[in-house]
Amino acid sequence: MIKRLGVVALVLGWGLSLGLTCAFGQDAVTIRADEQFAFAESYYEREEYYRAISEYERFLHFFPQDPRSDRAMYRIGESYLKGNRHQQALAAFRRLADAYTHADFRIKAYCGMAEAHKRLGRPEKAVSTLETLKNRVEDRDVIDDVLYRQGWLYLEMKDWERAQKHFDAISPSNRRKYRLKQLSEEINKHGALQVKNPKVAGCLAILPGGGHLYCGRHRDALIAFALNGAMIWAAYEAFENDHEVLGGIITFFELGLYSGNIYSAVNCAHKYNRNQEKDFLHYLKQHSVLKASLGRDVVVSYSLTF
Repeated sequence: MIKRLGVVALVLGWGLSLGLTCAFGQDAVTIRADEQFAFAESYYEREEYYRAISEYERFLHFFPQDPRSDRAMYRIGESYLKGNRHQQALAAFRRLADAYTHADFRIKAYCGMAEAHKRLGRPEKAVSTLETLKNRVEDRDVIDDVLYRQGWLYLEMKDWERAQKHFDAISPSNRRKYRLKQLSEEINKHGALQVKNPKVAGCLAILPGGGHLYCGRHRDALIAFALNGAMIWAAYEAFENDHEVLGGIITFFELGLYSGNIYSAVNCAHKYNRNQEKDFLHYLKQHSVLKASLGRDVVVSYSLTF
């Protein structure tokens, strides 16, 4: 009796399974690697980066052994970078670097990590990441490409000597490729930049407005001279008319204003110099940055990242 019930249950179960398959089999969706990857690429090309990330991740989940898995991981890192999610980009590139992947993409991963560190405001970490890459490769072209990137990072940090040192370390066979003669000539112009001496600005500010005038801040110079002059005149008038308390109060505030005028002049000199270097670096980027590639499959543009 029990056997019969078991057989009946088995037949009913099989029939129910068959019926469900017939009923819903037409709605089943088959994911193909080519279509899934193309779908992810379409989002990437339309600059819908967050949707692209989801589709690349889906591709990696269903087709982890596909030859394009390296490119998918790289695209995820790129998408995070272009979507300004730099910490996630760093993690994505690190995953690619740690994976058993093609050498070209491992190189790209380290460069991506360096770029993420740079955008996170950690240029020293970017240089260190590239140094790790440089120590792990033997290809001279790759080493030169890394030296070029490090040189530009040092330029970003206003470390002109180290930048030039890294550019000089590039092999003679690649110096023309990176137009290093032109770049070195441009960097040498940095020594001819017109800068303001903060100490001189502070000394000139003994006469209110003098330091600002030295830094080219004519309006600020006029305001500083007028305000300090008015306060000094008011204090003089108060003491002249025997209003010692009022004169003391005005003098107290004038001393603060006068000290602030000197501090502001020194700060203006530093700001002027920073702006000069910033403008010069922008000029270098406009006239000396070139496109370069690391590896054979993926092109990295310095004009985009640096």
